[in-house]
Amino acid sequence: MKNGRPKAELVITPAEREQLEALVRSRSLPAALVLRAKLVLACESESNQRVAQQLDVHPATVGKWRRRFIELRIAGLHDELRPGKPRSIEDERLAGLIQKTLHTQPATGTHWSVRGMALETGLSKSAVHRFFQLFGLKPHRQENFKLSTDPFFIEKVRDVVGLYLSPPEKALVLCVDEKSQVQALERTQPLLPLGFDYAEGVTHDYVRHGTTTLFAALNVLDGSVIAQCKPRHRHQEFLAFLRTIEAAVPADLNIHLICDNYATHKHAKVKAWLAARPRWQIHFTPTYASWLNQVERFFALITDKAIRRGSFVSVRDLVNKIDHFISHYNQSCRPFVWTATADSILAKLQRLCQRINGTGH
Repeated sequence: MKNGRPKAELVITPAEREQLEALVRSRSLPAALVLRAKLVLACESESNQRVAQQLDVHPATVGKWRRRFIELRIAGLHDELRPGKPRSIEDERLAGLIQKTLHTQPATGTHWSVRGMALETGLSKSAVHRFFQLFGLKPHRQENFKLSTDPFFIEKVRDVVGLYLSPPEKALVLCVDEKSQVQALERTQPLLPLGFDYAEGVTHDYVRHGTTTLFAALNVLDGSVIAQCKPRHRHQEFLAFLRTIEAAVPADLNIHLICDNYATHKHAKVKAWLAARPRWQIHFTPTYASWLNQVERFFALITDKAIRRGSFVSVRDLVNKIDHFISHYNQSCRPFVWTATADSILAKLQRLCQRINGTGH
């Protein structure tokens, strides 16, 4: 004779078994959910008492989750939503907080802070901070932008991006620019080396020993760089650098040069030199759009790795260390992968213009 009420049969489908086993294997899900999945899998072939002994839980716990699975399947293993404490801040006050943050400024400043908004609205600092996070409001942050005024912006974007995504055959695409006013700064005291639990130490003051200009041409195909340091950045130095490129590139390859609208690049003598060499074609980025020139990414890299944290006793020392960095860089260089299409860039610009005009979000 059997004791107690007969239990409903627990049947697990193959798809459910696969999901339950995935829950059991998980190392990121809550431990309670993993335990419930183990209970259900064990209950298919064992009694509630036996499962309780194996998993060291109370038999009532096994019975509860067995019933929940039979009634609601896998969704029943998740915790139910609890009502919690009712909101104490009305919708009108919340709407006023958002409205003030987005469309007003404090009387004595340029942007709201959590404490300032708390004083203005009468809410607690923790409530303001919570709502700022909930709605993604960041009045303390500011992002920079600059819209190009180039009348041929679209055409130039398509031209330059087309060279990146579909470079011509039997040709070399080179991104060229100069990084001017690279300072040879010598720290007034020795660096404090990096150690356990503290960062490298450097004095805030320095001695200026002069500047140099770094001319660089980035090969879009393999990421290698042709570079020279020169004392100035006039059209004479730019022409000399173009002659260096001319000597370095095989004669059977055409050269597509991408550069910005700096006056040196459009000097009459530069134009005459390029016109006398049919294999050269120059492509200008739009005004205020130097981000289209991939060599800027290389300049950011060399600044971070070799210049910003360096200490140089002379301009010659600075130039030697730049040359040393570039020679090692070219031994293991890799191209920068350009993925943005011209259409995606123009679409992003359109969204920015809509935000400025107040016609979009």
